[in-house]
Amino acid sequence: MAERIVLAYSGGLATSVAVRWLIEQHGAEVIAVAVDVGQDAEADAASWEKVRQRALAAGAVESVVIDARREFAEEFCVPAVLANAKYENKYPLVSALSRPLIVRHLVAEARKHRADTVAHGCTGKGNDQVRFEVGTRSLAPDLEVVAPARGWGMSREDAVAYAAKWDIPIETTVEKIYSIDENLWGRSIECGAIEDPWARPPDDAYTLTRITTDAPASVVVSFESGVPVALDGEPLDVAAIIGRLGAIAGARGFGRVDAVESRRVGIKSREIYECPGALALIAAHADLEDMTLEHDMSHEKLRLEHRWAELVYDGMWFSPLKEALDAFIVRSQRHVTGEVRLRIEAPGLCTVEGRKSPVALYDPELATYDARDTFRHQDSEGFVRIFGLGVANWAARQERGDRS
Repeated sequence: MAERIVLAYSGGLATSVAVRWLIEQHGAEVIAVAVDVGQDAEADAASWEKVRQRALAAGAVESVVIDARREFAEEFCVPAVLANAKYENKYPLVSALSRPLIVRHLVAEARKHRADTVAHGCTGKGNDQVRFEVGTRSLAPDLEVVAPARGWGMSREDAVAYAAKWDIPIETTVEKIYSIDENLWGRSIECGAIEDPWARPPDDAYTLTRITTDAPASVVVSFESGVPVALDGEPLDVAAIIGRLGAIAGARGFGRVDAVESRRVGIKSREIYECPGALALIAAHADLEDMTLEHDMSHEKLRLEHRWAELVYDGMWFSPLKEALDAFIVRSQRHVTGEVRLRIEAPGLCTVEGRKSPVALYDPELATYDARDTFRHQDSEGFVRIFGLGVANWAARQERGDRS
């Protein structure tokens, strides 16, 4: 039997060409696997059937489309909310969050079709190659991984010509302004004018955050144990909350991030992001934690959030450290229940204007300065003296001598 290769298939130029290239170079039977993680909000069954047929036209022996939108929202976006995850404290993880889900399905399809190899369409310059390959080897160390775009030496023009040679029905031209990746959680844009870090991002790069209304919006997000469960009192699943909140925020220009980041492969990259729903949810969730997390828990979680985001960015979703951090984060969320009111207004503003929780650690009678005050002020003198005893002793016995 010919070698079987399961290819992560997007339906674009690179992966369509990769189908035929794997057949020609490896003599392989290619199974194309497209995973819907919300990369096209307007895509319907007919759109995905077109993608499936394109892979078959390129030569795949089988083409599979998997609807993973709900799985992505509940099993990947929710943990990112719980962790308030932003890479380098700048932007929500977009591509990085979807790759382990795609890998999980690639491995499952490889087992189903008795394939020995999986493949992806990433180049040697980006982070996604790391995520696909490390993720695959974490779940299935026995599988081989191939990356055609790292070795075929084709320019974009060459790839277009290759597709024409084999009558692959691509919907692209030699000219492509931006490189874009999108899913339910957000959208990343690079290349073109964006590569100049001094240049202002062109307006035509944005789609999710175009201002279409000047009317401010007030939105109440409800959480139960850290998980978003409702908007304005209406129970919704997580995918619907992300989509609806993203539409409200994006219509007022909120959700843009312009960042120079450090890629895992050692280069700096300038990219812009549109993540209106993700950023609004993270802002609301983090604010509710301020009301409900105990002091030391709050500070330790803040420290670990950066590490969690870094691990996911680096393709370590299935690693033992990531798994251990997940356990800590889930435990921390037991009492993160309540409501947060967001005010969203053009141009691009989203602020928390209210929060409440039935288990809030905020006690008005301790916090107030009026007659309701129940705080024992007389206890503070001894507390402050003992708290500062160490540094006072240091100042008297060492620092004083150093200055003489």
